[in-house]
Amino acid sequence: MNKTTCIIGIVFGVTAIVLGAFGAHGLEAVLSDSQLDTFETGVKYQMYHALLLLIVSQLRSIPPNYRKRVTYLTTMGVVLFSFSIYFLATNELTGFDFKAIGFITPIGGLLLISAWGLLGFGVIKSRTSQGD
Repeated sequence: MNKTTCIIGIVFGVTAIVLGAFGAHGLEAVLSDSQLDTFETGVKYQMYHALLLLIVSQLRSIPPNYRKRVTYLTTMGVVLFSFSIYFLATNELTGFDFKAIGFITPIGGLLLISAWGLLGFGVIKSRTSQGD
């Protein structure tokens, strides 16, 4: 699972860079400043969580089941949160009204919060079991 977690982190990092460049250079002529800011928020959160996954993939002090669950929660959270933000920011460019599925953004946010909480709990649990 550590290799998978690392690969997911790398893929999220690469796509965050690509989407960030696309937003800054390809969308600046067609989106408002507010929409570009929204798009950039998705990119930032995706990159933050790409880095989180890279760190989690290297943590040996946390039980493997916690790392696995943090990976799942983070992956689903990024997909629901960041990607829904990308679609909502570019809503006017498509024929589909992504506002109809905007409710998944906060669900993604809750998954990301849960991942961080579980990671914290895993750290506390590992420290307790190691006597620290």
